[in-house]
Amino acid sequence: RRFRGNDRRLTGQMKRVLTALVLFPLVTYVVLWSPPWTVLAVTTLVALLCFYEYSGIAAAYQAGKLGPLGYGAGLLILVLRGDGYVVLTVVAVALIAFSLALGADDLRAGILRAAFLLLGVVYVFGCWRFAPLLGERSQTGRYWLLYALVLNWIGDIGAYYVGRALGRHKLAPVVSPGKSWEGSAASLAASLIFGFFFLHWAIPAVPPAVALALTTVANVAGQFGDLCESALKRGAGVKDSGTLLPGHGGWLDRVDSTLFTLPVVYLYVAYVAAHGT
Repeated sequence: RRFRGNDRRLTGQMKRVLTALVLFPLVTYVVLWSPPWTVLAVTTLVALLCFYEYSGIAAAYQAGKLGPLGYGAGLLILVLRGDGYVVLTVVAVALIAFSLALGADDLRAGILRAAFLLLGVVYVFGCWRFAPLLGERSQTGRYWLLYALVLNWIGDIGAYYVGRALGRHKLAPVVSPGKSWEGSAASLAASLIFGFFFLHWAIPAVPPAVALALTTVANVAGQFGDLCESALKRGAGVKDSGTLLPGHGGWLDRVDSTLFTLPVVYLYVAYVAAHGT
């Protein structure tokens, strides 16, 4: 039995590695060298898959499937470029969702569905919106986008292997019993190494101290994103958000940290663009 368990773990690790080996060059090509419309198209596809998986988690809470309103609003959030229009879209979703809840036979389920819908639109599409916005900022923006995407993927690798080998102190036992403080520290260390050297190579104008500080904030945000998605799944009683990525689960499982990292990186880039420092 112990050998079978070891075989399953080894198979799972191989699936994770193979999936990463396939995804990384594809992501790198799309981000750095594809036309701008490709970045938006791929972002839209991944966001729709994430929202589909999120809708499945919402259904596990007895909130029901979220329906076309969420997908339609999400597409508008991704393609609209005026911030005022995006805010208006979010407000409209909230008002329409709560209005529709009035017609539910079970008001508790109706209100819960409305809350999940609004949260999902902001959580999935609102965070993914920053990917094409970064990609539109010339080649430097493309490098920032790749940095934001890869940063926590590198951190996840460090957390996974160090946590399995050395993890002793639970990070959040109620939310995710498998995560440890040792794994969290390894995630930060791996991200700092990547962030420092990548930014030094790709965007040398970023001072080393700023690169380390930004990477720290972005990694911590990503770890909170991972924990938040784990909390969603644990509350719903599901292990993975989906099964589309062998060894990882679903798309939402793979990008949960990225969703929290993208706004952090975009905020820094936008601040520098506005103030020139």
